Amino acid sequence: MEPGDLFIPVDSIEEEATLTCDAKGNPPPQYRWSLNGTLINLGLDRRSSLDRAQDVGLYQCMAFNTVGAILSRRASLQFAYNFQINILTNISIFPDLTYAWVFNEYPYFVQQDNRRFVSQQTGNLYISKVESSDVGNYTCVVMNSVTKGKVQSSPTSLILRTDGVMGEYEPKIEVNFPDNVSAAKGSTVTLECFALGNPVPEITWKRANGVPFPSKVKMKYSNAVLEIPSFQQDDTGGYECVAENKMGKNVATGKLAFYAKPQWIQTMKDTVLAIEERLYWECRANGKPKPSYSWLKNGQPLVSEDKIHVEEGVLSVSVLTLADAGMYQCVAENRHGVIYFAAELMVLASPPDFTGNVLRALLKAKAGTTVTLECKPQAYPMASILWKKGNLPIHTSDRLANVSKSDAGSYTCFARNRFGMSSTTGRLLVTDPTRITQGPSDMEIIVGESIVLPCQVSSDPVLDISFSWAFNGQLIAKDDGHFELVGGRTAGDLMIRNIQLYHAGKYICVVDTDVESLSAVAVLIVKARPPSPPAVVTVEEVTDSTAQLAWSPGRDNGSPISHYLIQTRTPFTVGWQRVNTVPEVIDGNTLTATVVDLNAWVEYEFRVLARNGVGVGEPSPVSVKTRTEDSVPDAAPGNVGGGGGSRSELVITWEPVPEELQNGESFGYIIAFRAFGDASWTHVATSAPGAARYVYKNDSISPFSPFHVKVGTYNSKGQGPFSPVVTIYSAEIEPSGMPAGVWARSVSASEIEVNWQALSFTPERVLGYEVVYWEDDTKPETMGKMRVPWNQTSATVSGLAGHTQYFLTVSAFNTAGTGPFLPAINVTTKKPPPAQPPLNVEWTLIGSHLSLYWEPVVAMESESEVMGYQLSYRRQRHKEVNTLTTSNSSAELSLPEDDEDYIIHIRTMSEGGLGPASDPIRVHQLSEFIIFSWSTHTVCAECS
Repeated sequence: MEPGDLFIPVDSIEEEATLTCDAKGNPPPQYRWSLNGTLINLGLDRRSSLDRAQDVGLYQCMAFNTVGAILSRRASLQFAYNFQINILTNISIFPDLTYAWVFNEYPYFVQQDNRRFVSQQTGNLYISKVESSDVGNYTCVVMNSVTKGKVQSSPTSLILRTDGVMGEYEPKIEVNFPDNVSAAKGSTVTLECFALGNPVPEITWKRANGVPFPSKVKMKYSNAVLEIPSFQQDDTGGYECVAENKMGKNVATGKLAFYAKPQWIQTMKDTVLAIEERLYWECRANGKPKPSYSWLKNGQPLVSEDKIHVEEGVLSVSVLTLADAGMYQCVAENRHGVIYFAAELMVLASPPDFTGNVLRALLKAKAGTTVTLECKPQAYPMASILWKKGNLPIHTSDRLANVSKSDAGSYTCFARNRFGMSSTTGRLLVTDPTRITQGPSDMEIIVGESIVLPCQVSSDPVLDISFSWAFNGQLIAKDDGHFELVGGRTAGDLMIRNIQLYHAGKYICVVDTDVESLSAVAVLIVKARPPSPPAVVTVEEVTDSTAQLAWSPGRDNGSPISHYLIQTRTPFTVGWQRVNTVPEVIDGNTLTATVVDLNAWVEYEFRVLARNGVGVGEPSPVSVKTRTEDSVPDAAPGNVGGGGGSRSELVITWEPVPEELQNGESFGYIIAFRAFGDASWTHVATSAPGAARYVYKNDSISPFSPFHVKVGTYNSKGQGPFSPVVTIYSAEIEPSGMPAGVWARSVSASEIEVNWQALSFTPERVLGYEVVYWEDDTKPETMGKMRVPWNQTSATVSGLAGHTQYFLTVSAFNTAGTGPFLPAINVTTKKPPPAQPPLNVEWTLIGSHLSLYWEPVVAMESESEVMGYQLSYRRQRHKEVNTLTTSNSSAELSLPEDDEDYIIHIRTMSEGGLGPASDPIRVHQLSEFIIFSWSTHTVCAECS
């Protein structure tokens, strides 16, 4: 905040005046004041009131701290004087005065018109042609706008003479403007012109150059005052006032000149430079007359000397030192004003520092491009730069042109000046270019269809890839229901669902990677357009199975609406479903319909779609949720059955009725059952709508007794239907008999075959047999079970350990559980087959005859002896496998002559089963060639 000019009335009761100066800085600034260029010693001046003789003048503030100092604008302190009017016709004129005249008594002021005028230049009252109504007393009132003081003259009488008659005469201009008037830019200029005359003259104005007045110019008091607001350069020049009546005319002329205080058009900025660098600052201001310039450093004038050069608005300082730091001000001045602009110069001296500007730890670049490795340390003065790739110095700038894989590696920038050295390291990774392998193509499509625009790429696997799509120059939003980005890492295909006419236009797939951006363009043409959505759908009447709907039509979009479709949604449906209506087909001229076959006591929403020759349009807004009326249930539980459970129990099961078919509140089930042969039913009700099982327990129920069962429904409206009657059985008891004649044998290293005799008679039902096996009683984790049907008397247990003793037992089972087990028997599995597959397979193919030879496999002591070998072979492109066995380590095969590859495997055969297969042998038939192969390698020799 800078000090402002002050006017103090001399008779003011105030004993002090305040000039404000406020600056920001770090550390907080201190202040000094000067008066008319002389420093004020505030410590010595102990006065307690203003002194007109000592305190008037120009004040200037200096704000300073340890960084520097700046000066404020110069502010004036003046004393304003009141005055007295002594002679009405000879008023002393002061600035900032306004004049008015009172007619006869206050507050009746003289009203100015074409006859009467009060000049604000002279203070006089002028009457061009006196009339009898003008007779009276006149008092002049003068006001000082600074002191707010007001004085008035003694009254002066105007008397109308009767001793003669005033004749007509031409205008005589009594009030006019000076020949030359200077006005400040932006000020309001007022020119006065008033004339006496008989008849009363008419005042007009014009510019000497003939240019019309702009609209901002105003005429006041019957054109006696010309007012020009916001005075500008264009308003300068000659002005003429013309006073005219029938007796003649008179003219007053003068010129308006333009002046302007200085205003900045170019300033300097706070600057940070390194020691030994050069400072160049330039400031420019406009003004009229043209401003002159001077420069200050810390409030003291600067002149050209040694390394400092000052010329007009330019300041340059060469070979900066730390002592050159400080606050500088550019001063522009003309005779109408002076302005200041301040800036700070910081001079730095420091070693190189990469903080905040290190090389990127990993920079990826596409092969063939130009890479910039920015080495920009903060260093004062500027540092010299040295580059190394790995540990080897290289001669390069920050730019690597046309990079290749050989340019990849670790780069280090070393920076040094006279104050020290620093370095930064980063790694360059050169990647293969990305290519769009399949981009979108121009298409034509019909409204309502869906398409996928492909955008697939091949790229270097180290790159991160992102896909985006633009439609007609706008990025496609992810929350737009019509668009979905599909594909994996290398695909950004765009799916467009239910295409509308407004989807026509240009689609651009943009592929962005760490190192480049690619795009592919396609134009989509959408033909025709289905109808617009119908207006709001209302539900007018509802029953337990119907709803009366009404709607308003939407636009047909150039193709007449052929018919309407109605869809509904409930909490129990997935999405919207088509419903039955009356009429069955709703033509385009019908705007009401009844929806039928609805479920009772279900909350429905409805919407309507219109179809024309192009297709089906967008759906209408969704109707208000409406619940159908309730009714007795009309659905019975499904899949009624049962059985099982514990002794003396009858277990009844069913599928619950879905909530949407329960038709009302307080829904439940009625379970009815009776023993075979009984006439009467036992009824039980449950109020749990989700129940699916009921257990009736009674000690009188015989095991596995037949019952008739049915399940019905009810709700608050009444009882619904029963399911069909089914027969179920009460709980049975486990079998009491045991199978006989159990024996077992080891089939292989992993399988045991168990045999037994079926139960000849038992009072209980037998559903099948359960085989239990284990290694020994101390290894419960080895226990296993398997079950077979009642008509099967043998089972093969597989997945066993080789050469291991197993215990086995057999029992009968039914729904109540298993019966007693036979005493356990034990069997030991055979030794496992050799773990070593056939090796060193050699083969010979002559024509279609294939001979194979391999190294015999010798079994270990813990393995089964080799009994022979199995060969399996198939065509490479077929799944059908053929087998051949041999007791020797060789085999002969005859292959069809069809020029197709064969895959062959060889395994050992033993008591323990088949051993692991050899590596696959691939055989390819070549006409007129003999082929030898070992393992997976092939050697060809041409027959001579």
